[in-house]
Amino acid sequence: MSVELQVLMWSVVLGFVHVIASSHAKSLQRGYRWIASARDEQVPALTGAAGRLERALNNYLETFPFFAALVLVAHAAGVHSPLTVWGSFLFLGARVVYLPLYALAVPLVRSLVWNVAAIGMLLFVIALVRG
Repeated sequence: MSVELQVLMWSVVLGFVHVIASSHAKSLQRGYRWIASARDEQVPALTGAAGRLERALNNYLETFPFFAALVLVAHAAGVHSPLTVWGSFLFLGARVVYLPLYALAVPLVRSLVWNVAAIGMLLFVIALVRG
């Protein structure tokens, strides 16, 4: 399995970490009875770490499909280069760092780290355009 596909697999694992962290924080704030309910009633927005973990999950879910598509297109096209390897590591590494930064409400650095992940995806685009 290529490095890029391995990183994609670990990115899926990171997605599960996001889901579990957000779910547990939500459960702690709203209670396990609410989690087990049909959740038909309107509830206020999550606050504190629970809200930040939910937003971090949503942010991950917004970017992960683009990364996955880039990895799969590169794999299908037979494009494997230092750009795709670096792009993979930059995306996953930055997204791993991004989660605790968001959970801990670290403002500016978090945004810079998000940009590192975006640069990782851009490296894939450059590699694919170059062929």
